[in-house]
Parts: sequence; C-alpha cells; structure tokens
Amino acid sequence: MSALYESFALPFIILLAVPMAVLGALGLVSLRGLVNDVYCQIGLVMLIGLSAKNSILIVEFAEQLRRKGRSIAEAAIEAAELRLRPILMTSFAFILGVLPLVFATGAARSAAAPLGQPSSAHVALYCTQPDFIPVLYVILSRLLGRGDKASEASVVT
Repeated sequence: MSALYESFALPFIILLAVPMAVLGALGLVSLRGLVNDVYCQIGLVMLIGLSAKNSILIVEFAEQLRRKGRSIAEAAIEAAELRLRPILMTSFAFILGVLPLVFATGAARSAAAPLGQPSSAHVALYCTQPDFIPVLYVILSRLLGRGDKASEASVVT
C-alpha cells in the first residue's frame, strides 16, 4: 500500500480504521453476553476485511481527486460523498444477510450467534466510517506537509 500511495503514512489511515471496527464488534459481543470464541473471531476477520476495503477505497478516491487539483479537504469530502452510497448499500445487504445468524435459536445458536454478532456491528461502523476516514486523511495529509495544490501554486507564482 505504501507503494500504491507513494507514502509511508497514508496506509496508517487504513490501519487506524481496523481497531475501530474490532473494538466496536467486541463491545457489542460483550454487551450481548457472548464469548469471544472461534466463531466470533471468524466474524471479526470478515469485519476487518470489509473495514479495510472501504477505507482503501475512500483514501484512493481522495488521492485521485488530489491529483486532479482539489484541496485536501475538498478531496476528502468528495471521496466520502462518492463512496457513501456504495458503502451503505454493501453494509445493509451484509447486515440483512447475517441477521438470521444473530437471532438464531435452538441448537444452532451456540455457533450462529457469535459468528453473526461481530458482523452486525456494521451498522455503527459503516455509518461512521465515511466520516472517520476523511477526517484522518485530512489530518495526516496536513501533518505530512503535503499542502494543498492551490496554495503550492500561489507560492510558486
């Protein structure tokens, strides 16, 4: 990812999204009184993958917009707007798919509920991720001194 973004720091945006997803899912699991067993961990792996995928797409769209001359903040906002609908559509489709696992009863409950529980944390995760990732993008881009293209052009002329 560092080679893709030509930066060692931008991949940290993606890496910071993963703990948010894991902590939210583990908090939900503990609130429901479930245990962190192998089924729960399989759900966490799915959650980590989807969280990283959405973060990568937001950062990639923002970087493409930066190359087109947008400022850091404009690129982050537009990337979040462009990715919001697909993120929400994927999230809600996935959530509806795992709802039977979350509300399983009978003999399958011990295996199905812990598998679906981390995945059901997508509601909170994906509704906040389009806000969280662009903010991290702006903060890290400014801390790295990458500056806005417009301000760089005004300094040169």
